[in-house]
Amino acid sequence: MLSERQELILGLVVDAYRETGRPVGSRAIVENASLEWGASTVRAELAALETEGYLTHPHTSAGRVPTDRGYRQYVEALTPQPVERQAPAELDVTQLRREVDEGMREATSALSQATDLLALVVAPPLGTARIHRVEALLLQPDLVMVIVITSAGDVTKRAFSFMAPVDPGLVQWASSYLNESLAGIDVGARRIASKLSDPDLGPTEAAFVRQLAPALVDLEQSPESTVYVEGTARLLDERRASDLPRIDQLMSALEEKATVLRMMRSAIDERSVFLWIGAENPQPELRTVSVIGANYGLGHRNLGSVGVVGPTRMDYENAISAVSEAARELSRYFEFVYDA
Repeated sequence: MLSERQELILGLVVDAYRETGRPVGSRAIVENASLEWGASTVRAELAALETEGYLTHPHTSAGRVPTDRGYRQYVEALTPQPVERQAPAELDVTQLRREVDEGMREATSALSQATDLLALVVAPPLGTARIHRVEALLLQPDLVMVIVITSAGDVTKRAFSFMAPVDPGLVQWASSYLNESLAGIDVGARRIASKLSDPDLGPTEAAFVRQLAPALVDLEQSPESTVYVEGTARLLDERRASDLPRIDQLMSALEEKATVLRMMRSAIDERSVFLWIGAENPQPELRTVSVIGANYGLGHRNLGSVGVVGPTRMDYENAISAVSEAARELSRYFEFVYDA
């Protein structure tokens, strides 16, 4: 466990290195006006921090730079400040269009802009969604289309042809009945079939519902989630070249949707911000960067996650606050979608 003095000196090294990108020497630490210790004390503490694995140095005469362990210790000591609404107001996802696809894209773009990092949002898979609304439409006298909208924004359509013209009143009744019976039920739940076999229905209504049932019982279950990514150009910026020497390998890994999903899903049960610094990342392909993420959802049910990817030399405090705020806004957004 680090002493209070070591915590302070480690924090000064991380802050200075983040600002300049250059190794930090003892002189730069001593010149900090808030310190009461002499150069010999600072050098001794720097050496101790290096021995314990929190700092390292490029070569003998150079100053120190933080290690992954040093960044982790620094982050653990942070008290993230809430994001001020005046500056990153674009994170207010509740003002976006209700369409989830648009909401995900807007949230990803806003987070990337707020942090100057690559941002990603993992949308809920269809299997975690509930039936939000059902519409039965009479397209032609003998053609009925059933549209199912889920709480995750997925839309499925299925058309049914009949041998004779269909009563428009029957179609209108079916829309009302299906909405009242199925709204809020999980996609793929066995209860859907039982709801469509109501013994209290008249023979005409029961027969019509049976014909439309495949559109509701056979909803396609998709194990995959959609991953929205924004800010690739920010990682490719020249000023980050020294921080990301293997950028080509990194971008190849990020382009692999399965890699990103495995990484984010490994923390799907986390209730607060989670992060991996360098070698801590569960995906070997992403161990040259830091990833900060948070889950969003409804009550005690996580639906997806949001996060940022950047060099280990990043502004952790701002990134953690921005990711936390984005997760809260996405949770509020999905509460709005569910209840609308």
